Formats: sequence, C-alpha cells, structure tokens
Amino acid sequence: MSAEATNPAPSRRRGRPRIDLRRLGRAALLGPGTRDRLPDAISHVAEAHRAHHPDADLAVLHRAYVLAELSHRGQFRKSGEPYITHPLAVTLILAELGAETTTLTASLLHDTVEDTDVTLDQVREEFGEEVCYLVDGVTKLEKVDYGAAAEPETFRKMLVATGNDVRVMSIKLADRLHNMRTLGVMRPEKQARIAKVTRDVLIPLAERLGVQALKTELEDLVFAILHPAEYENTRALIAGNATAGDALAVIADDVRAVLRDARIPADVLVRPRHFVSVHRVRLKRGDLRGTDFGRLLVLVQDDADCYGVLGELHTCFTPVISEFKDFIAAPKFNLYQSLHTAVAAPDGAVAEVLIRTHQMHKVAEAGVVALGNPYAAPADTADCPGDDGERTDPTRPGWLSRLLAWQQATPDPDTFWSSLRADLAQDGEITVFRPDGGTLALPAGATCVDAAYAQYGEAAHTCVGARVNGRLAALGTVLNDGDTVQPLLARGEPGTDEHRTTTAGPDTPAGPDTPAGPDTPAGPDTPAGPDTPARPGPAHPDPVPRGAVQPDPASGPSPDWLEHARTPAARIAITGWLAAHPDGVRVPAAAPRRRTTTMSADLPATRHSAADAVVADLPDAPVRLARCCTPVPPDAVTGFRVRGGNVTVHRVGCPAVRSMEAAGRVPVGVRWGEAAECRVTLVAESFGRPRLLADLTEAIATAGAAIVSATVEPPSEQRVRHTYTLQLTDAAELPALMRAMRDVPGVYDVTRAQHPAAAPGC
Repeated sequence: MSAEATNPAPSRRRGRPRIDLRRLGRAALLGPGTRDRLPDAISHVAEAHRAHHPDADLAVLHRAYVLAELSHRGQFRKSGEPYITHPLAVTLILAELGAETTTLTASLLHDTVEDTDVTLDQVREEFGEEVCYLVDGVTKLEKVDYGAAAEPETFRKMLVATGNDVRVMSIKLADRLHNMRTLGVMRPEKQARIAKVTRDVLIPLAERLGVQALKTELEDLVFAILHPAEYENTRALIAGNATAGDALAVIADDVRAVLRDARIPADVLVRPRHFVSVHRVRLKRGDLRGTDFGRLLVLVQDDADCYGVLGELHTCFTPVISEFKDFIAAPKFNLYQSLHTAVAAPDGAVAEVLIRTHQMHKVAEAGVVALGNPYAAPADTADCPGDDGERTDPTRPGWLSRLLAWQQATPDPDTFWSSLRADLAQDGEITVFRPDGGTLALPAGATCVDAAYAQYGEAAHTCVGARVNGRLAALGTVLNDGDTVQPLLARGEPGTDEHRTTTAGPDTPAGPDTPAGPDTPAGPDTPAGPDTPARPGPAHPDPVPRGAVQPDPASGPSPDWLEHARTPAARIAITGWLAAHPDGVRVPAAAPRRRTTTMSADLPATRHSAADAVVADLPDAPVRLARCCTPVPPDAVTGFRVRGGNVTVHRVGCPAVRSMEAAGRVPVGVRWGEAAECRVTLVAESFGRPRLLADLTEAIATAGAAIVSATVEPPSEQRVRHTYTLQLTDAAELPALMRAMRDVPGVYDVTRAQHPAAAPGC
C-alpha cells in the first residue's frame, strides 16, 4: 500500500518546521514554482538527522561534507547547479526517512570515488570499512571497461552488495529519486530511457524494501514522463477537485469523535492520494467522488488499539466488508503492517481507512531505512559473531536471497537484465513449508517446479512430481501461501540413500516423460495410493543434498517445464540443461488408451498349487487362496467355508473377512504348511513414461518371479496403475521383489492388492 502523506514524528521538537520532501515533490509536479536553493544544506541534514537520532555524532557528517565539497568543487550538474547539491539532496532525503549516521556519511560520499580523484582506500582510511563498502556498492562500473553491459553489470554489482548490506540500495533509491526530480534538463529520449529503468527495476526494489515514501514519488515522476497525456488528465482532475478533501475531513471529524468517546488515543489524518493512485482508482471506479481522492490514516500507540479502532469503526459506521485486510496479523513480505478497511458515510460516500501504530507508520514510510543499522549487535553480544564468523542481515528478505542465487548462474548480462526485470515484475510473495519444518519464500504464482529448484538447485532436474499438503500433485501445480510442499526426486547414484518428495495439485499434468519417483520403502502390508502422504526421507538444509542425482539425458527436465516455471532460477536451470542436452529430451507418452491391456502366461507344469501350502482344520476340505487379498506366508490368515465345501483362505485384514463375519459366517482355522511357493497380486503406482511396462516386467523377471497376469489401466492425470499376479518360488522373496519394483524409474509405490470385499457367498 502506498504512503502518500507524512505524519509528524512523535519525538520531533515543537516549533521547528519539517522539510516535507514529498510535499515539495508534489508541488513540483502540480506546476512550476520557485524552488529556493537551500541556504545551508548540511545544517538541514544535521537537523533532520537529529530529529530521528537525538544522540547522533554529527562530526563525521561534517568531515564527509568537507571531503565531498572539496572533491566535487568545480563540477556542475547539467542544470547548472554546483554538483555538491546532488549528494546533499540525496543525504537529506535519507535523513528525513530516519537513516542512521553511517548511511548518511556514505550518501554524502557516494559519487566521490566515481567522479573525482578520491579512492576507496582513502574513504576506508578516513571513515572505516562500512562506509567504504556502501560507497563501493553504489559506484557505477565504467562504460570504457564494460561497454553496453555497464548498466546491467552495475545493477548486478549493487544487488550483490545489497545482499550483504541493504543500506546500499537505500542510497541508490534516494540517488535515483533526486535524479528523477531534476530529469527535465535531459533530452526526451534519455528521460524515457531512465524512466523505464526506474519503472522496471528501481520502483519494484523500493516496493520490496518497503520504502514507500520513495516509491510513490518515483511512480509519479515516471508517470509524468512515460504517460504524459494520462498524467495531464490526472493532474487536471486533482486540480479541479481542490476541495475534495473536505468530504474526508468531515468523516475524519466523526471518526475522532467516535474514538474520543471510546477513550482510544489516536491521531486521525487525511492522506491525499498521489497521482498514480488517483489514476488507478479512476480506471477501477470510473467517476470519482470527493472521498476517492484520499484516505484516512488512524495512528495509535499499540497493536491492541488498532483492533480497538477497527471495532469502533465497524460498530458506529457501515463497514464495506470486501475492503477489509489484516496486514498486522499477516504482514506483507516488505515489512508493511496495517489494518485496511472502508466505511460508508450517511450520504453513501465511502472512505478508505488505514489503521496502524506510529512504529508501523514509520516502517511503512521508510521500510528498511527505518530499521537503522541492521548489523549493530547488542552490547552483550558485540564480541560474539555468528557461527560462521560473518554478520547476518535480519532485513534480508526471501526475494533478495532468491535473486542473489540465480544471478550467479547468469554470466550473460543481457540474460541477467531480462531475468531481473521479469523477477521484479512479480507483485507478491508466498511462503510454503517443507516437510521438515523449513520454509521456502517464492513469488506469487510459483509452482512445484519453482519449489523444487528453490530447495534443491540443479538436483531438481530429476524431479518427478510433488506432494502438496500430503496429496500427490503434478509439477505444474500453482502453490498457495501456507502450502506444505515436498518435491519428489528420482533415486540417487548407486550407494546413496537420498529420497526426496514434493507436492503439487492433481489438476496440472506433471509431464509424461518424468522418469522416477520416491524410493522410501513401504512395508509389504502397508496400503498406499495417490492420496497417501509420502514418508519423507532425511532432510538436508543444503541447496543440493548429498548424493543428489546427477542430470543425464535419461533423467532431466522436459521443455514443458518452462511453461510452469515462474522464478528465474528455475527457468535458467531448465534452459541450461536443455541447451546442454539437445538430444536428451524425452519422447512424450502416447495418448491414453481406451481399453485396459491385459497379458497372461501359463505357469510351468512343474509348479504346485499355492493352496498346497495351507493346512485347514478340516483335513478333507479343498483349500484355495482368496483372489481379493492373495495371502502369502507369513501373513496371518483365516478361512471360511463356501459353496461346494471348499475353504477360502483370506488375510486377517481383508475386507471380505469383515463382511462374512458381519453376515454370521463362522471362520475356519488355517495355517501355513511347509511349502514356500506362493502366488501374490501387487499394484504398482507410477508416473506415465515410455518403456515403463518393459522396465517393470524386466525387474520382476530379474527378481525370479513368474507373471501369471498383468493389467495396465488407462493413464489418469499422467499416473498409471499396473496390477500383477505373480508366482513366487519362495514367499520370503516378496519384500525384495517389491523393493526391485519400486526402484524402477517412475514408480512411486508398490503395494499388495486390496480388492473390495467379496459377497459372503464367495
């Protein structure tokens, strides 16, 4: 949510006027006016800084100003102003946002190394390592060295530096804001080029860092350059509704009275919308009323008062329920917290209301800038760095970690530049959970493909599917905030025992050429199916787990995966694999067949009946094994007499046993004899792929089992069910046989058959 108005800081001394940068920017946009040069800019910086940090040491700021003024002396901007006015204006912007002294020192010096004879070593010697790092982070790369790649490589350098210290990007954003304010002296084509980069890269970065005070003014300045006609219409609309704030002022008075009666101390402010916000509202609602040109902002002391204000407003006014959002209980990924609601006045006018604490408002306006120095350790831990000896940035969000990860895989500056813009075009972020309790931060609209690459890196090339919230899902399934995701990777190299799983939705095909499934062994009596939650293997925090599968033409991504990948990391990895394996793309599976395929084979004449392995308490009664559960030694079994005097043997847990007991049938005691030969029915669940049937039958034959019959059901959502009736020479071979079938690429589960209960008269 944008922040269009500024609330006076509670700690500000009375009687001292506040330099409202946003008001100055708004006045400049509304029309020409006299902009007096600041009489003593460094004193304004010091005054603004002391308002947020009363105990700040200003000596270092004065030293930085002296060095900057001396080094830039004789240099002028294209507007004709002395160049020193630029670093001073950038520093003043940051000081008004509440930046700490180190950031202001670096902002005063941010162009010295780039445009003067001052060196980084001099900055380091005079001001320390932190200031040197910040100055180096915002210093542009020379075009003479990088040519056309200078701009993208400069942004790559800044982003990498921001990964270690977010204050680098704070200085860059303030630098771009002042440059945009003074862009009118440039040629129109250069204005458009700079405005497009600002729109595609800097504004999204300001949004993600939560620096709304900079983001909204940048939006207005870009709007004026890239869309002059729409801007002029919006400007005329705002100018023609100069009294529109009166309608909100009346509602604000009513809100103050309600909160005063409820004894909730609060400041109620009218916040005018900025130009882009008014333009968007007009596109959404058509004709605008007076209350559409602004919002009400209610500031309170603590979180509980926020909900107290919300209750009073919904009690005393008519709430517009569809407009309610709670960003306090669920903050946005850019640190933003607030309650949003809307209430209707008696005349039908609707006023949007933002409710937040003073601290929330400070963060909403300044984002990471308001957090001060993220590396300043508490006094009792100042001498105790992290376990790895490196400082940790608590403000480093998930999107920045993802960006830093994928940029390493894009040495080509053009690919980096296009991928960066595509990544920053994602408007939201979601958090999904891993089965081991860890989390993954992904952009809104991410799929299981993105989750797999975010968790496992290039090892995700062997991903065969996923489980989302415990249910088997396809790779293209779009994830929602709060989902539990478990990517399923193929078996690792020989000798490894790494087993992976992921989750996806059943509505999106996983790709017909996915090669393998999880190899977590299931017990011979454990039923499983597509909806049975997978048993996750050992969790590994590393991006690429130990024993991860090495990509090869037989197990790699399909071109279809690019349709599901939303993150640059996934797209870059998939594109790289496909480029390295031009002949390794697997052939799509054939269209689903309408008929079930069945094959059978006669057993050799030397084999004995499996019923010979069972002895009944009725010695003369013929015995046969039930086909519904195909019991084998050492299963616990029971029997029932059926028509003709035969005894049918069932596993104790067979549904048919419960049906016959419910019908009053008396069980017959049975037990296994000495014969070890048996017949069993197994069900193999798998992802569809070419040669799957051949590989399964080969695994069965290698295990020494004879196939009595086999049934392959038509594919459903790219999943295939194979049912085999097998003859084993020794029942003890069954667990090894099931493991061998699970090891076949594409097979994710093998279980004993569990058919519906037969009728009591079977």
